[in-house]
Amino acid sequence: MRIVAALGGNALLERGESAESQIQEGHVAAAAAALAPLAARHQLIITHGNGPQVGLLALESAADPDLAHPYPLDVLGAQTQGMIGYWLLQALQNELPSSLIACLVSRTLVRADDPAFRGPAKFVGPGYDEATARKVSAGHGWQLRKDGDRWRRVVPSPDPAELLDLPLISQLAAGGVIVICGGGGGVPVTRDETGRLSGADAVVDKDLTAALLATQVGADVLLLLTDVDAVQEGFGTAAAKPLRQVTAADLRMRSFPAGSMGPKVEAACRFVQATGHRAAIGRLTAAAALLDGSAGTLIVH
Repeated sequence: MRIVAALGGNALLERGESAESQIQEGHVAAAAAALAPLAARHQLIITHGNGPQVGLLALESAADPDLAHPYPLDVLGAQTQGMIGYWLLQALQNELPSSLIACLVSRTLVRADDPAFRGPAKFVGPGYDEATARKVSAGHGWQLRKDGDRWRRVVPSPDPAELLDLPLISQLAAGGVIVICGGGGGVPVTRDETGRLSGADAVVDKDLTAALLATQVGADVLLLLTDVDAVQEGFGTAAAKPLRQVTAADLRMRSFPAGSMGPKVEAACRFVQATGHRAAIGRLTAAAALLDGSAGTLIVH
């Protein structure tokens, strides 16, 4: 089978953890160990989130006294693709020494008039208590919003319209290469009326990019791997219970948090309804069990 696996940024750096390199590399090693059995038997294309990481780089850039202006989010997104992609490539190579593995800094076309540019909603960076969040917002001119019991920065997250490096991704995958691409949803770029490309100050949702990628490369399965066991009905309430198998149409009738599970549900539904194939959402370390349907939430047509 051809599988697209999307690794959540919070699965690579858990909530509340320090962003130390060694901590993240440890999570990446665990991710590689979970994905290696799939890669040994199937064609695997991997994408990953970057919310915690791009937020950290944004803070560093904003605090750099040598910069007149902080680096824009598209540049920081490219940096995280290189960093996380390198970690994944090396960890997978250690698990599968004879495999060919490639990491691409890849781009995602977004529309310059996407309404997301007027309503930032994508969480990035660390969480703060309310008092600290107010100071961060005032100091940097950033918008922050409550994410659970913490406050985090929100940035524009336009819908992915086109994967500009899809021909190369497809060529590598067809040649038996494990491809790491579309990290952080891909570097967001816009195209003007002359065809010229420019970077966009935004972060594309990696799950929506993964759905588009999986659809366009002809994937048999889309795995959305995160830090929770399954999609929960009644999340955050005493009556919460996991959904084990559900149709895309049924799932679309339910409500999920826009900043966390919502994009994963939307991505799964897009892929399933576009292809008739299945998607699964669940814990990263249970990737093999998600594939065979014995763990997580299975979304079918």
